[in-house]
Amino acid sequence: MKDASQVTAPRVCFVIPTYNEAPNVSLLLARLASDYPGEETSFLIVDDESPDGTADRVREFAKRDSRVHLLEGKRRGLGAAYVRGISHALDSLGAEVVVQMDADFSHDPADAKKLLARLANGADAAIGSRYISGGAVDRDWSVGRRLLSRGGNYLARRIAGLVTVHDCTSGFKAISAASLREIDVKRIRVQGYAFQIALLHRLIESGARIVEEPIYFRDRERGQTKLGIRDLIEFFYSVWWMRVAGYKTFLKFSLVGLSGVLVNLGSFQLALGLGVHKFLASPIAIELSIISNFLLNNYWTFADRAMTGRGRIRGLKYNLVSLTTLALSYATFVLLSMLFPDAAPVVLQGCGIIPATICNYLLNSYWTFRAGEPES
Repeated sequence: MKDASQVTAPRVCFVIPTYNEAPNVSLLLARLASDYPGEETSFLIVDDESPDGTADRVREFAKRDSRVHLLEGKRRGLGAAYVRGISHALDSLGAEVVVQMDADFSHDPADAKKLLARLANGADAAIGSRYISGGAVDRDWSVGRRLLSRGGNYLARRIAGLVTVHDCTSGFKAISAASLREIDVKRIRVQGYAFQIALLHRLIESGARIVEEPIYFRDRERGQTKLGIRDLIEFFYSVWWMRVAGYKTFLKFSLVGLSGVLVNLGSFQLALGLGVHKFLASPIAIELSIISNFLLNNYWTFADRAMTGRGRIRGLKYNLVSLTTLALSYATFVLLSMLFPDAAPVVLQGCGIIPATICNYLLNSYWTFRAGEPES
């Protein structure tokens, strides 16, 4: 394995969006130029017409270092700036690797070497992660900011479905040009900070090999954060839209669930017709529907997931989930039968399916059929 300090991918371009970062940009460029002296490395500042003279400082620095480039445009948000910058890096600067990072020194420029090393060892994308072992955030972060960061990351993982990544909202990444071209960055319409999860979502869907590297995230010392209410609203909208956009898996799971209901109620009614007591017919019907759902979900709904564990381990997990959902559905049926003794048994059996279905989905989706964790 190569030493991280010796790894520099051919034609690396640092893409750094700025808005009112005049106090930081010259210092950052000086640090980057010192840490990455090779001619194959370039630095692209994407400035949104900052009124504080950020662009002027970049131009002055570019006179001394031809590897520094400036791309200006109207202010439309972080995501729009990244789309502009990444597209320019790929199409005009010939980048083979793009490094995303903030301009306020929240990300240590030296840490990019570790991300580049992970790409040199075969990864398609490397994320500077605050939320894996060895990673951390600034000790001076307020409780509110910690909750906002953790909450946003939780929503991205659990609602948008980015469960294989620990730090979904990280703005520090190194990504191969091949992966960026495959997902077609220009098609990402998210304009604000939600761009980070939109980009990650596309990378995961494309099958990119994503790894995480621990970093220490510092609070900015100069300037002000640009995160606003509009960004938060777009973020919440985006995570839910990504959830809905995964309609194929959702539709498959729903169809499997519907087939399970038909198997459950059909076999229950058949058992009653054969003279089986309703308290025995109920668990038989539940078990048959669970087996049916597992087979269809395993070989159809989640067939494209690179799932953790061997098949027999997944089978053991399935059996544990089956016992749990069986107990929940049967307990509901028995309880309702006691509360409403005159109700049609098949109706009460159907009511017992509801909590069991919810439990079944959560346990199987996030445990039995969970996609593999990324490498650290």
